Amino acid sequence: MDTLKERTQSSDWFEDGLMKRLPEDLQESFSQKQIDALKVAFGARKWGKHPVDIRGTINIWTWRYYFVFLMGRNQRSLSRRERQISLIMKTFFTLLFLLFSTLLGLLVIYLVKSAAGIDLFPGFSLGIWGWFKGTFL
Repeated sequence: MDTLKERTQSSDWFEDGLMKRLPEDLQESFSQKQIDALKVAFGARKWGKHPVDIRGTINIWTWRYYFVFLMGRNQRSLSRRERQISLIMKTFFTLLFLLFSTLLGLLVIYLVKSAAGIDLFPGFSLGIWGWFKGTFL
């Protein structure tokens, strides 16, 4: 039979939690077969451990609220609706990134043009070069 020290050094979150909650005299009485049966009975899942697992409580006057923030890789298969939403979000963020990159590129080109003294429209300025020069140079 496994000893308590061997069990507590395991990487199984269910087993570790179970042993922490049991009285010391009962911890040594379980065989590995019994612990495995308890895992099945209580629905312990292999994917129950998350890389980011933040849990806590907040006291507001006489009420206590709990919060849970879990994050990890999604290993579930997505429904058709979830795939559609995912595609829409990917498209939106890709377009947002392209818009930001384009505007940043145009700004850099404009600043280089202005620094070189090139005046495409005589007597007209957006004022960006003056602001940039006054702020950063």
